[in-house]
Amino acid sequence: MIISVASGKGGTGKTLVATSLALSLGDEGKVQLLDCDVEEPNAHIFVHSSINQSQPVFIPIPKIDEAKCTHCGECAEVCAYNAIAVLQEKVLVFAELCHGCGACSYLCPESAIVEEGKEVGVVEKGNSGNIEFIQGKLAIGEIAAPAIIREVKKHIDSSSVVIIDVPPGTSCPVVESVKGSDFCLLVTEPTPFGLNDLSLAVEVVRKLGIPCGVVINRVGLGGEKVEQYCYEQEIPVLLKIPLNRNIAMLYSKGIPLVEGMPEWRSVFLRLFQDMEQIVSADRVVK
Repeated sequence: MIISVASGKGGTGKTLVATSLALSLGDEGKVQLLDCDVEEPNAHIFVHSSINQSQPVFIPIPKIDEAKCTHCGECAEVCAYNAIAVLQEKVLVFAELCHGCGACSYLCPESAIVEEGKEVGVVEKGNSGNIEFIQGKLAIGEIAAPAIIREVKKHIDSSSVVIIDVPPGTSCPVVESVKGSDFCLLVTEPTPFGLNDLSLAVEVVRKLGIPCGVVINRVGLGGEKVEQYCYEQEIPVLLKIPLNRNIAMLYSKGIPLVEGMPEWRSVFLRLFQDMEQIVSADRVVK
C-alpha cells in the first residue's frame, strides 16, 4: 500500500505525520519512507537514518550539431520552457531552463540534436530499524524537481508499506509525488490559509482519482470551518492533533512525536487501519 502525505501549504505538520506513521508501522514490519520534498528534505532528522548509498540524477540536455543544423527553428518552437533560441547563424541552449523532455531532439528534421546528461541532484538511501529510507536532493540552482522525484519513486517496493512525504503546495512536484498512490493523506490546520490551500490540494487529488482523508493539526488554533468543509465535501477527518506546546518542542528538537510521546503510536496505527479500510472499500466500488 502506497500512502502519500501531502499538504496544500508548507508548515502544516506534513513531515511530522509522515515520520510518525512510518515509525509506528516500523514496529510492526517493513516500511519504506520516501522523502520527495527534494528541495528541502528533512524527514531523515526524525527517523535517524544513516545514509549508506548515493547516486546522481541526470537529465538529458540538448547539444546542437551546427554542421547539420539548418536553423529552421523547429526545436525552439516545440520547447515549452524557452530553453532554446534559434538565431540566424547560431542556436543557443539555456541548460538552466531545460526540463529534459527530449522533444527537441525527437522532432529535429535534420537529426542535428543529440543529448548529454546534466547532473541535477542525487538520490540517497539508508536504513533505520525496519524503515528503509530514500530521499532526493535537488542541486542548488536547479529546477528539475520532478526528475529527482521520479528517480526516488523507482525504488518503491510494492511488498512494503510505502509512506511518501510530498512537497508542499499543488505544483508539478506534488503531482509527480502523489500519482500512483493508493491513498493521499492531506495535512492541514484550522486557519483560513489552511482551508484555502486544503481545497486546492483536494482538487488535485480528485483529478488524479486517488481517495483521500484529512489530518487537522494544531486543533484549537482556529475555528471549525475546515471540519465543515470536509463534511460538505464528504472527506473523512481521520485524525486531529491538538495545538500542544510539548509537540512543538519535540519537533523543534528533531525528536519524533511517537518517541517523545509514545502514546501516539497506537493513534497512528489506528490511522493506518482506517486508511486501509477506505482503500479496500474504494476498490470494491471500482
